[in-house]
Amino acid sequence: MRFVPRFIDGQAFPHPLGKIVCVGRNYADHAKELNNPVPSEPLLFIKPATSAASFDEPLEAPFSRGEVHYEAELALLIGERLSHATTSEAERAIAGIGLALDLTLRDLQARLKEKGHPWEVAKAFDGACPLTDFLPLDRVPNWSALTFELEINGELRQHGEGADMLFPIPTLVAEMSRHFTLEPGDVVLTGTPAGVGELPRGASLRLTLTGGLEVSGRVAE
Repeated sequence: MRFVPRFIDGQAFPHPLGKIVCVGRNYADHAKELNNPVPSEPLLFIKPATSAASFDEPLEAPFSRGEVHYEAELALLIGERLSHATTSEAERAIAGIGLALDLTLRDLQARLKEKGHPWEVAKAFDGACPLTDFLPLDRVPNWSALTFELEINGELRQHGEGADMLFPIPTLVAEMSRHFTLEPGDVVLTGTPAGVGELPRGASLRLTLTGGLEVSGRVAE
């Protein structure tokens, strides 16, 4: 079933889900835990709309293809068209804030990287981007004060803070709009903090975000 963006009160967003624009290594501690260099500019890639999934149903992951790793991230719902935007324009275009899991076939990604090949198939497969509902934005929040967490089977695995991002949210969204026109219904993922690891089969998940967002989910066996 195609993912439909909606707000936490159940109200549907008036545009269909578009592309999902992501950034790699936006937290220095995550880059270091994977032995990757800390980037000097955003490393951008895209997941298609078909990669989105809802936490309302058990998350299906392609375990038969190797280790599936979780990466919890802040997700931004875009409400206005952006192209070569300023940071102020980028802020005003964000219609909602939610959470996402950037699922990764880590072994496959590593093999493709070693060969110098593109690694979209390790990041953009069907179900590779579970998304929560969104908190509506009636004003621009304090981006640096945002915090989010991921618990797996009751154990805290990831804790992220907006203040620790290498590229702050307005800067990141504006930079993305220089390369890809962002349309209403597009979603921006803002990077993951340290603590990524293998997604267990059958695990219970709990994601929380400052502002009142709390979502529970389960991984299929």
